[in-house]
Amino acid sequence: MNRFLAKWIVLSLALAATAWALPGVEVTSLPALLLAAVALGFLNTVLKPILVILTLPITLVTLGIFYFVLNAILFSLASVLVSGFAVHGFGSAFAGALLMSLFSTILSKMFPLQENKSRSD
Repeated sequence: MNRFLAKWIVLSLALAATAWALPGVEVTSLPALLLAAVALGFLNTVLKPILVILTLPITLVTLGIFYFVLNAILFSLASVLVSGFAVHGFGSAFAGALLMSLFSTILSKMFPLQENKSRSD
């Protein structure tokens, strides 16, 4: 449960930073931010693997670029599902998905979600 909470906080902070950095991404309240982070986590965990498999041929033909488009589509879908979270246009969705990925990677490195246990033999 603690790992889920830590991931949720990292995703929420990354989304807040993305909304702050991009004028085309808006989050109107803290509950909307937290709910949007849950929606993004759910979509990336459940729907994204299915879509990656279904779109594998076009992803291979475009040398992986379509994967970024898929991320933008899921980012936009989260904004449709959560009121108080808005993405204005495909360009904002594309940039938002990229920034969200960048910010969550940086935050995950700053605050590791796994404890490194050292063994003393």
